[in-house]
Amino acid sequence: MTELLDQLVLHEGLELLPYKDSLGIDTIGIGRNLEHRGLSEEELVHLGKDISDICEWGITKEQAYYLAENDIKIVEEEVCKAHPCVVELDEIRQRVIIDMAFNIGVPRLNKFVKMWKAIDEQDFAEAKVQMLDSRWANQVGNRAVRLSNAMDTGEWV
Repeated sequence: MTELLDQLVLHEGLELLPYKDSLGIDTIGIGRNLEHRGLSEEELVHLGKDISDICEWGITKEQAYYLAENDIKIVEEEVCKAHPCVVELDEIRQRVIIDMAFNIGVPRLNKFVKMWKAIDEQDFAEAKVQMLDSRWANQVGNRAVRLSNAMDTGEWV
């Protein structure tokens, strides 16, 4: 989990005060979408704050990591339900998939049909090609290069 969190901080950033992301959506922490996912009652209790406190004063690094861990659990569950083959991947390739899903959501990730076919066939070089041949890759630049290389090699560099 630590490696994945560090990877997400590299790609998503870590912001302790609410901000507008590139799409104009209120966000905090490590890419927590405050408009669509929001904060659950359980999370607010854990944070010891209400939403107005968070909007005014922000959160701590530890609280941002707590929210990101919750997000990762949700994304992992959604991805594994949609694509059971993910469970059979090595840790690095699982991190690639979770990172992509964290970034664009599982519904959009499901549209990478040729990538999923290549992964099912364990043709990771082709999965890399399909990842890079996408609008997503053009939008995220170096993130796509890092993730596609990791998908291909099974190594994080």
